[in-house]
Amino acid sequence: MLASYPDSTPVILELRPLLHPLFQQVQSGISEHTFANIYLFRNTHNYRLTRLADATIAILGRNQEQSFFMLPFGLPETVLLEQLFHDQSMMKCVSASQKTILEEQGYSVREDRDNFDYLYLRHDLAELAGRQFHKKRNLVKAFVSSHDYTAQPLTEEYVPQAIAVLDAWQGKQARGADYLAAKEALLRMEELQLCGGLYFVEKDPVAYVLGEELGGGGSFAIHFEKAAPGYKGLYQFINQSFASVLPESYATINREQDLGIEGLRKAKLSYNPTGFVEKYRAYAKESE
Repeated sequence: MLASYPDSTPVILELRPLLHPLFQQVQSGISEHTFANIYLFRNTHNYRLTRLADATIAILGRNQEQSFFMLPFGLPETVLLEQLFHDQSMMKCVSASQKTILEEQGYSVREDRDNFDYLYLRHDLAELAGRQFHKKRNLVKAFVSSHDYTAQPLTEEYVPQAIAVLDAWQGKQARGADYLAAKEALLRMEELQLCGGLYFVEKDPVAYVLGEELGGGGSFAIHFEKAAPGYKGLYQFINQSFASVLPESYATINREQDLGIEGLRKAKLSYNPTGFVEKYRAYAKESE
């Protein structure tokens, strides 16, 4: 079903039965390590799939002129890894455990801080207790006291309302980097087994959250969180509301990376993350 390296196969829905169970076994906690993520951003990053000679599945990609590969399911045999580094510009989404092994083998590994995932305790976001969340609680109260709101699970029948929220979020600007991925996530929600919540003010849809369980089952990743403009405290409200209805089996919530955007970094740090899912980039050995 998958082409053998150096050939590759496009990321298609028909590959989900093969890949999703493998991703569910991945313990890295990296938000990119889900089938839904590589499928939804297949065009953004030019993702393709390939099977190495030792049966290891690799993800190939290209951003502008720079090629890369990812190995969420483990490192292959030494000679095959060397071939990947020879053919591609770098390895992305290197986990902390992979970093140690790659450094021992002589590869150059660099911290990719802009792509660190932010990790929060679920009960912290649900309860917003303590002085550190004082401002967040006030914003939630401002929204709750000013609006007649309802919240419900985001099911397939409400996809049109969620798309209306997405369009309101986008406004009159050019389509944002994740607009198409966010829209397809809604349209393919059932097939990709994504789940989320939809929020209304009176009868108008104003926000939604969409995500999925990460491998290992202890963390839930928020892939998309969109809200219509003009509602003070709305983002803080949906953040708390969704965290409060997630099962307690999810100890943490992964709210993904800040991409090096100053305002986004400040906002994510303001929620007092319990830590980060660190990611690295690896490059060929200097002798090469």
